[in-house]
Amino acid sequence: MTKPIPKTWRALCALGLLAALLLAGAAGALQQGQRAPDLKGNRLDGKGQLSLEAMRGKVVYLDFWASWCKPCVVSLPALDDLRKEFPAEDFAVFAVNVDRDPEVARTFLSRRPVGYPSLADPEGQLPVRFGVETMPTSFLIDRNGVIRLVHRGFRKSDVPELRAAIQELLRDRR
Repeated sequence: MTKPIPKTWRALCALGLLAALLLAGAAGALQQGQRAPDLKGNRLDGKGQLSLEAMRGKVVYLDFWASWCKPCVVSLPALDDLRKEFPAEDFAVFAVNVDRDPEVARTFLSRRPVGYPSLADPEGQLPVRFGVETMPTSFLIDRNGVIRLVHRGFRKSDVPELRAAIQELLRDRR
């Protein structure tokens, strides 16, 4: 006859499993120096599809956001201002909305319009491919498709650091 497993052992096993799952998730997050996978999808504004691959040759700021994300209320207009600072032929801001209902995101953007496109990703597949764990999370990608900065969260005080990183990549013409 086998003895029942003590509660402390069950708790330790559960904690170990949780830690393994968290570490596996962290290992899947894309990091600086890795190539950004292509992503494509339908634009929220209904004007066709967008692809990250189509922006190769430009420095791209890829931003994952949601309507329920409080820092996103601050980041979207700040990113739009940054977009306006740099030549469109060299720099683009490209966003992915993760709301389950794209209409919620459209309503959000109608109240807070920006001049850069957002994709709809109601199934949440794209954040998984990029290992996004918090909102907003952004990836600054160089002209060759390599991630040069991963930025999690957003505060207005982040803008000077982001501007400097963008300027540095724009100077590199490779």
